[in-house]
Amino acid sequence: MTDTGNTRPADSEAPASRPSRLRRLMRYVPLIAPVLLWAVPCWMLLHTGQHWPLPVALAGTALFALGLFGMPLAMARGHGRRQQDRAAIVGDTLLGAGWVLFTWSLLLGILLRLALTVAGVGESQDRARTVTWAVLGTTAVLLTWGYAEARRVPRVRRLDVQLPRLGAGLDGLRVVLITDTHYGPLDRARWSARVCETVNALEADLVCHTGDIADGTAERRRAQAAPLATVRATRARVYVTGNHEYYSEAQGWVDLMDELGWEPLRNRHLLLERGGDTLVVAGVDDVTAESSGLTGHRAHLAGALHGADPDLPVLLLAHQPKFIDRAAAAGIDLQLSGHTHGGQIWPFHHLVHLDQPALAGLSHHGTRTLLYTSRGTGFWGPPFRVFAPSEITLLVLRSPHLPTPT
Repeated sequence: MTDTGNTRPADSEAPASRPSRLRRLMRYVPLIAPVLLWAVPCWMLLHTGQHWPLPVALAGTALFALGLFGMPLAMARGHGRRQQDRAAIVGDTLLGAGWVLFTWSLLLGILLRLALTVAGVGESQDRARTVTWAVLGTTAVLLTWGYAEARRVPRVRRLDVQLPRLGAGLDGLRVVLITDTHYGPLDRARWSARVCETVNALEADLVCHTGDIADGTAERRRAQAAPLATVRATRARVYVTGNHEYYSEAQGWVDLMDELGWEPLRNRHLLLERGGDTLVVAGVDDVTAESSGLTGHRAHLAGALHGADPDLPVLLLAHQPKFIDRAAAAGIDLQLSGHTHGGQIWPFHHLVHLDQPALAGLSHHGTRTLLYTSRGTGFWGPPFRVFAPSEITLLVLRSPHLPTPT
C-alpha cells in the first residue's frame, strides 16, 4: 500500500454548489417546527369532536404545551453553547416523539377517520376518540420499536459490486463501510465496542468510515470513539470528515483518528495493491468544509487524485452522496457515502431527497460511476430509527477480468 497524498489546490476544481433547496428550507425550521409538531397533534387528538371531559382536555393540552416550549428550550441548552448532554437527550427525544406523533396524527386523523365514517362505524364522537387512541397506540409502538432499532448493533448488509476496470488480482477485495456513528449525549461506548467486534468478524481488507463520527469534540467523545482503535483490516483503515465534524472542531477528530491508527484521507489517496493489480483509494473533506473557515479544509477532488494513474480504478470516500456529480465527471468508479441515515424516521426521507440524489443502496451515475449510500451505523439526535434500519456494509469488489477456467 502506497501513500501518494496531495492536498494542494487545483484551478480545475469545481466551484461550490449553490445552497440546496433543503438548506434554504431548513432556515425556517427552528421557527415553525415546534409549533407544527405539537399544535397539530394537540388539535387532532383533543379538539376535533372527541368532547373529552374538561380535566382530560386541559391535561392533554398542557402536555402538548410542555412539548411545544420544552423541546426547543432543551435542544438550545443541549446543542448550544452550554452543551448539556442531559438537556440534549431530553430535547432530541422530544423531537423524535413529536415527529412520529405529528406524522401519525395526520395520517390516521384523516385516513382512519374517513374510513370509519364511510363504513358508518359509531357516532362522530366515537370515531374521533377511536382515532385518538389509534394514534397514541401507533406512536407508542413505533417509538418503542424505533428506540430498540437505534440502539442495537446494526445488521450487516452484504453485496457484490462489479467494477469494470478492477483487475483480476483485486477480485474478492472485502471493503467494510461504517459511517455516521454519531457518538453523542447518550454514552454508547459499549455499543461502539460491539460494532467494532462485528466489523472484525467480517475479515475486511479495507475498512472505511465516511464521517460524522460524533456530535461533540474529540476530547469530549474520546471514550466512545476509542474502540475504533481495535478495528482490524489487512490493508488499511481510512476515514474522511463529515459535516458534523465541522460543528465541533474537525481537526481534533482528524488528529484523534490518526492517533487511533486510521488514515485520514484529507484530499489525498492511497494505492492498494494485490495480485499485480492496483486500486486507488481516495478521500475528500466534506462539502461543508470550506465554509467552516478551517485552513486547508475543503472538498478537493483534484487534489485527492493528484499523481494517480488515470487508467487505474478509483474508490472514493465522500461523506455526502451529492458529491457524486463531481465524482462522475471525474470518472470515479465507486463512491462510498453516508449522511442520509436512510431518512432515520419515516417519512423524513422525502425531505432528504430534496438535498441528496440517493437515500440508500447502490445507484448508477454518469457513464461508469457507482454510488453506494449507507443508511448509517448510528443515529443522529432523536434515539429512534423508524423504517430506516442502521447498517454495517460489506462490499465485495468483483472484477470482470478473471481468467476463464480450463
